[in-house]
Amino acid sequence: MQSPTLLRRGGRGVRSYPQALCRHFPFSQSNMEKKTGFSRYDIFVIAILTILQFTLILDFMVLSPLGAMLMPALKISTSQFGMVVSAYAFSAGISGFLAAGFADKFDRKKLLLFFYFGFIGGTLFCGLAPDYPTLLMARIVTGIFGGVIGSISFAIITDLFRLEQRGRVMGFVQMAFASAQVLGLPIGLYFANLWDWHAPFIMIVLVSIVIAILIMIYLKPIDEHLKVKLNRNAFTHLWKTISKSRYLKTFIATTLLATGGFMMMPFGTAFGVNNLKLTFAQLPLLYMVTGAFSMLSGPLVGKLSDGWGKYKVFFVGSVLMIAIVLIYTNLGPTPLWMVMVLNVIMFVGISSRMISSSALISAVPEASDRGAFMSINSSIQQISGGVAAYVAGLIVYQPTATSPLENYDLLGYLVAVSTIVTIILIWFLDQYVSRKSAAENAKAS
Repeated sequence: MQSPTLLRRGGRGVRSYPQALCRHFPFSQSNMEKKTGFSRYDIFVIAILTILQFTLILDFMVLSPLGAMLMPALKISTSQFGMVVSAYAFSAGISGFLAAGFADKFDRKKLLLFFYFGFIGGTLFCGLAPDYPTLLMARIVTGIFGGVIGSISFAIITDLFRLEQRGRVMGFVQMAFASAQVLGLPIGLYFANLWDWHAPFIMIVLVSIVIAILIMIYLKPIDEHLKVKLNRNAFTHLWKTISKSRYLKTFIATTLLATGGFMMMPFGTAFGVNNLKLTFAQLPLLYMVTGAFSMLSGPLVGKLSDGWGKYKVFFVGSVLMIAIVLIYTNLGPTPLWMVMVLNVIMFVGISSRMISSSALISAVPEASDRGAFMSINSSIQQISGGVAAYVAGLIVYQPTATSPLENYDLLGYLVAVSTIVTIILIWFLDQYVSRKSAAENAKAS
């Protein structure tokens, strides 16, 4: 039973402030809630988590385009640069597993701030790194802290928003990916060209400090899960979470989702230049147009998944993605406008899958397991993405530096097969979530 001191909207465990304070709180209730279903405080939470995700994704994405500048500056090889890029993903995955047992033992706001300040410190470390070993260590440190933040954010969303709202919330939060591509990378590269490769990391640190301060001041404690008494230590909690059969099905689905997303990504630029015969000057326009459409489609897909059904949106997005991937990976020289159209449709399919599946997966764990579940799920996503990229590198090869990529079509077939299997796994999760929601509604009535 909920405490009388909790807000009753949607059964959410957000501590209410005294009414006198709420009248002066800048995110108090208003007519906005009647129109959108979200209060001002809800909108603040969505916005702050979206911008927070933006800083995390930009920190991860900005390193790859800095390679041409960074490798000669530090006198490192391509393999050493690859190690710098992958160090973040693998350290993030490992830290997520290690943190999972403790994720439900603390106020989520405090946990978020702890890891976000660690992320800021690691990013500052990158921005001050004078040589390769220091940069490599800095990326490991950044990954250790940054790898846990995403799972904490999704746990907060699950704590604060009803299942019927989470599609829209995930739609806005997923805009961080497109925003980083459209806004973050060009700005970061501009500062890198103006000063040097350290500048984008310093920029991320400055933005992140502002976000951390806003979280400290305005985000309310999120500790309702602490009222569920758990007589288990961190490692027991971790094992119990991993070993639950319905959670295992989710983790397998997450593995295949990450495989489909990361297998084609590392070689996308090389395929565009060498196979589709695009120029390097055309690539920024391609990424900006694709990212802009992704920004616009994210909230619409989220709203559609809440209204029409999360699994239906996932299914349609998956079928759309399979069709475009099979066409795209078998293309030869192609006009820029056609590549743009195919990329936009493909990314709409990808975002439809990710937004709807994220909202659906968020309903799987029990409240007492939510933090651990999200940490493990995030770790699996990170590690699976790294493994998928590595496997893709074993399949695809390029005979010479300027020749077309070979076997890129095989990646398309593998992505299509993994997507079909994921459609089946997500259907089972949807059935479980439907039964769970029906039981909770019957109990509440």
